[in-house]
Amino acid sequence: MTKAVYFDMDGTIANLYGVDGWLDMLIAEDATPYRIAKPLINLQALARVLNRLQACGYVLGIVSWLAKGANDEYNQKVTKAKIDWLNKHLASVHFNEIHIVEYGTPKETVVLNPNGILFDDEKKNRDNWTGKAFDVDAIIETLKAIA
Repeated sequence: MTKAVYFDMDGTIANLYGVDGWLDMLIAEDATPYRIAKPLINLQALARVLNRLQACGYVLGIVSWLAKGANDEYNQKVTKAKIDWLNKHLASVHFNEIHIVEYGTPKETVVLNPNGILFDDEKKNRDNWTGKAFDVDAIIETLKAIA
């Protein structure tokens, strides 16, 4: 297995689906839910573990989808909102790769280390991943076990 750890964002580390009216806003091409989503896990604890893993040679990455059926202008707004969210909530983590890609893109095809680890709330993404893939239930505990 390649020493790499990737994270989905929406539903994995960012609570997009917990934002009131998130779907209506996405349909209206409003990127607000991506900016204001609350964290789903303790991001200070996550940052500590990720920085430790990176010091041990792990590559850290984000691989997250854009909104379904969105146009280029909205995709740019969503990409900016997601990167801003990462900079706000995980500022101490310096990701080696950030891939914000079209909805439905097979995630294993866009990363540099597809045999690494993926944390994703969507089962299909975990099933298609070529490395080890985990649901979102015990992210920090899983990472501590490999650190």
